[in-house]
Amino acid sequence: MQELKVLCELSGVSGRENAVRDYIINEIKDYADVKVDALGNVIAFVRGKKRAVKRVMADAHMDEVGFIVTYITDDGMLKFATVGGINVGVLLARRVRFDNGTVGVISMKPVHLLGDGEKDKMPSEDSLYIDIGASSSDEAKMAVAIGDCAVFDEPYEALGELVVSKALDDRVGCWALIDIIKSGPEYDFYATFTAREEIGAGARTSTFAVDPDYAVVIESTTAADIAGVPDDKKVCAVGKGAAVLFMDRGTLYDKDLFELTLSTAQKKNISHQIKTFVSGGNNAAGIHQTGDGVRTVAISVPCRYIHSASSVAAISDVKAVRDLSSAMIEKFASGELK
Repeated sequence: MQELKVLCELSGVSGRENAVRDYIINEIKDYADVKVDALGNVIAFVRGKKRAVKRVMADAHMDEVGFIVTYITDDGMLKFATVGGINVGVLLARRVRFDNGTVGVISMKPVHLLGDGEKDKMPSEDSLYIDIGASSSDEAKMAVAIGDCAVFDEPYEALGELVVSKALDDRVGCWALIDIIKSGPEYDFYATFTAREEIGAGARTSTFAVDPDYAVVIESTTAADIAGVPDDKKVCAVGKGAAVLFMDRGTLYDKDLFELTLSTAQKKNISHQIKTFVSGGNNAAGIHQTGDGVRTVAISVPCRYIHSASSVAAISDVKAVRDLSSAMIEKFASGELK
């Protein structure tokens, strides 16, 4: 999975996906007709062995959560805002890296200096800074400017059959979609690698351009299969296959397509599970409401500790998502559905 490692270690905060986009275009340019829209979405027409009866769009987003500098203090510390949803608990004392290579650490008051009222209380995001080792505002401004973005600075590592990395959301989807494109698909389809998903933008414009009949959203989703979580809150489990969604905070999925996705996985012996908790959201929210409406399914890689420096997923789940997504693209494009 060297390609997945490369994708995860690239920096690509929402709106700053350049490095990820360049890598993807280089990977697929010999297999598809590629263009980039005004928001930075990659829209690729993939020619299959057969002409598609229905127009299908498969989508994975390129961006990751991160940080943007909002102010530089007189003593050289960087105030920041999070880009995308990040829980403050995963920020403390974490190392981050800016696009120009500048490294910083998110500040945290030493435990032995915490007052009695602070020890059991999570600090607010607004109370945190990024420390890049500067001693003054002028020194800090030589390295970083307001509006610069950073990502978690952690390497991709294999843990047996699992992987741990930043940006598994949604570089696992990007990897799967690239692999589908290269595999010689049965039918023509459109592949979109979208920008700015973590801030709720991007997919609407690419969907408007493609005007699909069906869409397959290839994503990662929260897995809470860890100690202390009740069974009804575990959402889905790492290593148990592709997670198929019936509802999230942005979309109530087409019931017939949801059931068809499950039955297709069963018939093709693709490991799968149902995401059993209504939470989060993805590009389906914008896609299914575009134009006259788009019938949409979402197929996701279960991911522990999502939106953190050390998300965890199973390679077997990534491959199951690839296989099930490919099967649904083919089924939709064939025109067999009414």
